[in-house]
Amino acid sequence: METTRGFLGLPSWRILLCLAAGWMAAEAAPLPQYYNAIFSFGDSFSDTGNFVIINSGKLPNMPKFPPPYARCSNGRLVIDFLAEALGVPLLPPSANKGTNFSQGANFAVMGATALDLKYFRDNNVWSIPPFNTSMNCQLEWFQEVKDTICSSPQECKEFFGKALFVFGELGGNDYSFAWKAEWSLDKVKTQMVPKVVESIIGGIEALLDEGARHVLVPGNLPAGCIPITLTMYPSEDRSDYDPRTGCLKKFNGVALYHNAVLRVALDSLQRRRPDSRIIYADYYTPYIQFARTPHLYGTRREP
Repeated sequence: METTRGFLGLPSWRILLCLAAGWMAAEAAPLPQYYNAIFSFGDSFSDTGNFVIINSGKLPNMPKFPPPYARCSNGRLVIDFLAEALGVPLLPPSANKGTNFSQGANFAVMGATALDLKYFRDNNVWSIPPFNTSMNCQLEWFQEVKDTICSSPQECKEFFGKALFVFGELGGNDYSFAWKAEWSLDKVKTQMVPKVVESIIGGIEALLDEGARHVLVPGNLPAGCIPITLTMYPSEDRSDYDPRTGCLKKFNGVALYHNAVLRVALDSLQRRRPDSRIIYADYYTPYIQFARTPHLYGTRREP
């Protein structure tokens, strides 16, 4: 089977596998089961089929793929490797109604944002697609799923206390839509990043109130290294690019800033909720390592 290639020619499956390293190896046996279920929220980095199901019949030429390939990937995602390592089934997309979600569900959707559609309309950002699959929508879907797996508040709290919640990546699409609307770097950092982080923290708190005790929160990836960013925003000024990676510094700077603000907010939340365990997942550093030393991962940077 032909393998599609991602950034720097690195196969997409290898990028995902390396990001998941530290949790598991591809052929490793599952770890002793600690969690009874996994619930995942986010965007295309963890969408296991919701976008395809939600938009079936609405968009032309919508492809149909059997599980686990109904996503923006030519293979499994980090969330799939994580589920395998922790001994739970691959997470079914929450939009697949009638599914048994007793061992988890995935609410992530390609293009999802941390902020609601109304925020973008109120701020004259019209590049965002006209359907709302934002974080708050995903939390509403979680409430629908909750009703199918537990019958009382106490039962739900006990169940979710033994589950792992993966909250993100979120925010990357928010910033992408701002760039398309020609927001300045300063405007994105001062006006949007605080709102995005505030929204993420509010979503985590909502899950903690439901009984969640273990929450994994990924930060943003280096958006300036993503092929679509490099294609849409090329610069004739070589100083706009990081000479060590070939990535656009402006977009990576926003990702770093988002991650720094997010980590401060997560530390504060952890202090307020000492009965929970909130874990920050660094997606930025491994990606940058790929970009700086591609030869260590079986590929090379194109000239």
